Amino acid sequence: MSGNILWSREAARGLGVLMGACWLNAACAEGVQKLEEVSVTGTGNPVGVWDGASQGAVTKDEIERRPISRTGEVLETIPGMIVTQHAGDGKANQYFLRGYNLDHGTDFATWVAGMPVNMPTHAHGQGYTDLNFLIPELVSRIQYNKGPYYAEDGDFSSVGSARISYAEALPSNIASLTAGKNNYSRALLAGSPELGAGRFVYGLEYDYGNGPWDNPERLHKINGVMRYAQGTSTNGFNVTAMGYSSGWNATDQIPQRAVDSGQIGRFSAIDPSDGGRTSRYSLSGEWRQTEGNVIRSASVYAIRSKLSLFSNFTYFLNNAANGDQFQQSESRTVMGGSASQTWLTEWGGRQVTNTAGLQLRRDRLDPVALYLTQGRAVVSVTSEDTAVVTSVAPYVSNTVKWNDWFRTIAGARYDRQRYEVTSLQPANSGSKSDALVSPKISLAFGPWAQTEYFLNWGRGFHSNDARGATQTVDPASGNTAQAVSPLVRTTGYEIGARTQRIRGMTASVALWQLRQNSELVFVGDAGTTEPSRASLRTGVEGLVQYQMNSWLAFDASGGVTRSHYTDVQDPGNYIPGSPNVVVSAGATVENYKQWYGALRWRYFGPRPLVEDNSARSSATSLVNGRIGYAFDKRLRLQVDVFNLFNRKDHDIDYFYASRLPAEPAAGVSDIHFHPVEPRSARVSLIANF
Repeated sequence: MSGNILWSREAARGLGVLMGACWLNAACAEGVQKLEEVSVTGTGNPVGVWDGASQGAVTKDEIERRPISRTGEVLETIPGMIVTQHAGDGKANQYFLRGYNLDHGTDFATWVAGMPVNMPTHAHGQGYTDLNFLIPELVSRIQYNKGPYYAEDGDFSSVGSARISYAEALPSNIASLTAGKNNYSRALLAGSPELGAGRFVYGLEYDYGNGPWDNPERLHKINGVMRYAQGTSTNGFNVTAMGYSSGWNATDQIPQRAVDSGQIGRFSAIDPSDGGRTSRYSLSGEWRQTEGNVIRSASVYAIRSKLSLFSNFTYFLNNAANGDQFQQSESRTVMGGSASQTWLTEWGGRQVTNTAGLQLRRDRLDPVALYLTQGRAVVSVTSEDTAVVTSVAPYVSNTVKWNDWFRTIAGARYDRQRYEVTSLQPANSGSKSDALVSPKISLAFGPWAQTEYFLNWGRGFHSNDARGATQTVDPASGNTAQAVSPLVRTTGYEIGARTQRIRGMTASVALWQLRQNSELVFVGDAGTTEPSRASLRTGVEGLVQYQMNSWLAFDASGGVTRSHYTDVQDPGNYIPGSPNVVVSAGATVENYKQWYGALRWRYFGPRPLVEDNSARSSATSLVNGRIGYAFDKRLRLQVDVFNLFNRKDHDIDYFYASRLPAEPAAGVSDIHFHPVEPRSARVSLIANF
């Protein structure tokens, strides 16, 4: 393919094999060469590749260099992202980005190996994103977008999206054993032998750990991946099977007053029977083809998942005798796929890329339920429903390089969703449909002196729980309930720049704003819908990556956000859980006389916990480290240390009313927190063969 064909983000997505990209489209030869350069330089954010200052990629090397205590923390490689936990580690993480408490995934869309991870109408929370099935050693690349500016991003992507790609070939086989404090152990075996005309990639993982909790977590996880791939980055296919199962005991957030009084310790549980079980099995396939200047791709997937989650956040507030434990349970089948075609052409001598795509998905939940329980035994049924969520989304995009220093990227998508709910309470059964058109536009200027400038605007949305869209009766109280809109509009703006003017350094900065018509959410913990107000967030964020020499690199990223509800009313306009400041910085040593290592600092700023800002969380500041020694190219020994300075900070904080034994019937409003784990070390022996 000729070198004058426009290189664009659309073409970049086609790199499946070489870079493990999620390839919504296949790539031209020029695109392959550029991302090969990205891999060599060790940064996924070079000038001349992306269409926004806050868009980029994380390379395999960047992921491998990070000490990671929880699987979901691979997303902390995305600048500005905070990943934490408020319960057992078998549960989906809690995510924060751009001043949003994303809960377990709402407003941030995540894909793994071409399959969506966010789950609509989930038993525990809308957009639930459980990444515990991920095997980090198989990840080849993470491509991230921020803001609703990209036509391929739909539901849950207003704040951003991440596409995590699995490798179609590994440089060598891997066998590793890890042991750590509190009976932590992990075993991994992975490889990619040739098989016939293609490659067979496999990964098998087992995890176990008790954590520091007085009630041992006993997290046990079994995880496996098998993938067969043939062809090249421009013409080929893969078929992937995954299986994951885990169970755990949970130490959920605890009341500050109980710790201050000495009633319990920092690592104790009020209800030791909390915990859960989950499983996920999938089969998927991806295909790409390039013929001349036409690039085609398609993917299909089938997912079967189950969750049974037992929680007790209010203890004895609603039931003084038996306690307030509840079970959230679901059994889900997901079927879906996507297809796209890209034309690389010229209009009046100008280089042009046109893409048309279609995304389809159908989720069937049978059942999705909420039960009241005691010691994990069902006492009564609050709600038990069957739900079907169907989505259809065609999209188009057009990139025009008008001259050597200016290009435009215009796109639009049409999203239509249909909900069908059959409830034990007939009044909450029904169907509802909704649709939105989301236009997008980006302007890119430069590069001048190895510096590019960007203007981005776009509209997006997130969906609400199907049960909240059809219900007329509160399933817990029996009172009349107001149905919510299925789809909620968002509008984003951004201005930014990216530069590589200083040798060895890549830097970017973005000033952004995001408006949301309503932060409507279905509160799975209570089984009711609680509409909130329209909101506005404005922020600035930056990223610096500096390769000082062949063995030493530094990086730093951070963001400052101002968040508030836009309509003034009591009790106030602060958005609970919205962080104002996040910072991440680190230094990496690679191949220094057989030694390697990393030191990372992560700052999670204080947050309002109620609308009038009368209760606030404290900041969390953690340092993790790694030191390793390579005996030769085949054998390494490394030590990861988490919470190096043994800080007694909090993973996360909430403010609400709960009741302990002998307290008033109305309960006590208090901060409830999940502590960070104390300093711990993990030792790994890693063999490559």
